[in-house]
Amino acid sequence: MNEDEFAEQENDEDAVASETGESGESGLIQLTFTESRVLGCLLEKEATTPDHYPLTLNSLHSACNQSSNRDPVTDLGTDEVEEAMEGLRYKQLGVLVHQAGARVPKCKHTLENKFPYLTKGQQALLCVLMLRGQQTAGELRQRTERLHPFVDVAKVQEVLDEMIHYQPDPLVKLVPAGGGRRVVTYVHLLCGGAVSDAPASPVGEAPAESVPAASWREELEEEIAGLRAEVASLRGEMDELKTNLGV
Repeated sequence: MNEDEFAEQENDEDAVASETGESGESGLIQLTFTESRVLGCLLEKEATTPDHYPLTLNSLHSACNQSSNRDPVTDLGTDEVEEAMEGLRYKQLGVLVHQAGARVPKCKHTLENKFPYLTKGQQALLCVLMLRGQQTAGELRQRTERLHPFVDVAKVQEVLDEMIHYQPDPLVKLVPAGGGRRVVTYVHLLCGGAVSDAPASPVGEAPAESVPAASWREELEEEIAGLRAEVASLRGEMDELKTNLGV
């Protein structure tokens, strides 16, 4: 039996179990922090290291605990990662595949099972939000570059807006400026939209729910993008007014 046949078999076995106990009040599937970290790692490694994907449990464990591109940095045990992978399988977001010649089964995400219409840009943003938490549009543009390049911050905001209005349930929500932040930030909703069961940050580090202030360059870039959008809107209104007046 090949890889695809094993994956299909596991999806069929998990289909009945996934019908209950997986969604929040909104109907959107809900993940634990560790499940979201595992899913984010699988999405990231699929895009950045395709030759080594799917991942062995040991590779997935290392990816979850790596010190770069993670917030918070964690020290999860292999048993926690394995349990989270089982949770994703139960929720039809992951499978174990058995490749020819491989000594151990490997871990693979099946995000397309639940969200078949996600674009590459939406998937990249969701991945980085799961791996690094609440972020500004400027931070997201910079951090998704290896996964999916966006031409500018305005395009990131456009795709985020699509995810905010995603049907049947929003995938992202906008967090207004405030609480020390001068610009709006965004957070994914697969964990309910708030950090709840994330491991505590090591002593001396900022807590998981705190968001580093955006750099002056990122803030300026976002302000410029907003001004450009406003100017474009005003130009459209002026053109419409000229047309109506016959100018």
